[in-house]
Amino acid sequence: MAIILASKSPFRALLLKNAGVEFTGQSANIDERAVEAPLYDSGASPEDVALVLAEAKALDVSESNPGALVIGSDQTLSLDDEVLHKPADMEAARLQLLKLSGKTHHLNSAVVIARDGQTLWRHVAVARMTLRELDPGFIGRHLSRVGEIALQSVGAYQYEGEGVQLFKSVEGDYFTIVGLPLLPLLAELRELGAIDG
Repeated sequence: MAIILASKSPFRALLLKNAGVEFTGQSANIDERAVEAPLYDSGASPEDVALVLAEAKALDVSESNPGALVIGSDQTLSLDDEVLHKPADMEAARLQLLKLSGKTHHLNSAVVIARDGQTLWRHVAVARMTLRELDPGFIGRHLSRVGEIALQSVGAYQYEGEGVQLFKSVEGDYFTIVGLPLLPLLAELRELGAIDG
């Protein structure tokens, strides 16, 4: 049974590859901001937004790949009632880290499996992430060291890399933080007979 990851994230692909799952990657063709805008207007939670985006990606790719199991995933970052997005540039990354400094935010990681334009399974996991109080000078030096990779995540950090130094405490598993709740996903792939188990 063919498995397709509907994501261009190298981090999600590496998690699946390291778990021994055979898959191909194909990016979904959706406008994420256009999909999520009406959700916020209707009062949807950040977890719901992540699920809707993950589902949109999985369904989009599944419609052009008959019979394949398509994994869609997305992640939102919520700080109190505000949802933050990937920073557009290094200045936005600096401001984002200043905003998160000393506070607890939530990473809401959703994963969906679809086949033939139908959703088979949905799951969302949440990690509570607390940054330590960050000195503005340190933030600048940190971003200089890590470079443009800071722009690839909603939090302007890579927890799996040097970004781990920004944190005071974390509640949640590594896979949720990186953006793919792997253990529940693997359990569902086994249930569907897509991987050995």
